[in-house]
Amino acid sequence: MKTYSARPADVERRWLLVDAEGRTLGRLATQIATALKGKHKPMYTPHIDTGDHVVVVNASKIALTGRKVEKEKYFHHTTYPGGASWIALRDLLDKYPERVVTRAVRGMLPRNRLGRAMMKKLKVYAGPEHPHQAQQPAEWQPKYRGSRES
Repeated sequence: MKTYSARPADVERRWLLVDAEGRTLGRLATQIATALKGKHKPMYTPHIDTGDHVVVVNASKIALTGRKVEKEKYFHHTTYPGGASWIALRDLLDKYPERVVTRAVRGMLPRNRLGRAMMKKLKVYAGPEHPHQAQQPAEWQPKYRGSRES
């Protein structure tokens, strides 16, 4: 029996809509990364982008456990001397909540051309509205294994 390898022409992309309200950031990010990679499909092939488009709404209402809101800091460097800067998670959630979800998902994707192509299929919005009604995204409730959340 031959091993199946998907071709880019064979891939059918769906649009998935995820409501982030009350969901734990890391658990949600792993499920989104799985959908962007296409690992939830039987045709998954590691070197082909077989994933779906994911639209995340209500990013400002994401849940964080423990004391991450006070302690977590994100690092950024401009590549100029003295260009290092840190921003607290609380400030980032207040100002740009969609960046928190985007950074969490980006950390779980490959660091190459394929990973950058997958990130282009992720759309994150702070509120409940999004401009992707024409694509008719299907409501998607990711299931968490080994957790009380469903």
